[in-house]
Amino acid sequence: MPKPCSETGEKNLIGSRLAVLRKKAGLSQRLLAYKLQLAGYDMDKNVITRIEKNKRYVTDIEIKALSEIFVVSYKFLIDGQD
Repeated sequence: MPKPCSETGEKNLIGSRLAVLRKKAGLSQRLLAYKLQLAGYDMDKNVITRIEKNKRYVTDIEIKALSEIFVVSYKFLIDGQD
């Protein structure tokens, strides 16, 4: 069964917001991955890259991890609204 994609073929809704949040916080992809690993989440630099480029689906656990690191809501990550 094929996995769903957006009308534009993107595989996630958070990629662009993740990139903006990461850059605003002054973090490289590698440093963000390191912070996530310290918090107990198994995400490496390649995962961050693929999410930001909309080449990878994002799990609910990953959305939770990113919302904790950036202190934003799930809703903000998904649709840009608080």
